[in-house]
Amino acid sequence: MLKFLKAQLASFSGTIVDFLTTLVSVEIFNVWYVTGNITGNICGGIANFYLGRNWVFNSKDKKVYIQGLKYLGVWIGSITLNTSGVFALTHYCSFNYIVSKVVVSLVVGFTYNYLLQNYFVFK
Repeated sequence: MLKFLKAQLASFSGTIVDFLTTLVSVEIFNVWYVTGNITGNICGGIANFYLGRNWVFNSKDKKVYIQGLKYLGVWIGSITLNTSGVFALTHYCSFNYIVSKVVVSLVVGFTYNYLLQNYFVFK
């Protein structure tokens, strides 16, 4: 249970980086929300990998490039799910992109990301 809570805290930290990057990209630099979302996902993913490897799963003894490649595969799936979900909820359901991002991030984070990081990337 402690590992799950730590993973959620690391995910939340990555999400803060993700959201801040997205908001700055869209609201200040007038980037399209999909592009801003991808940029935020990349920045948040880097923060999440660092925290997952070093703090949550305490997996520093494994080769970083192998974990990095595994994480990259999972991360590409996560970015695809997040971006598709944000686009679908914003474009087809007329949600505000921030609301879409919150909903999709929670669903993907609690399911896809945690399970694959725990049982595949940092096992």
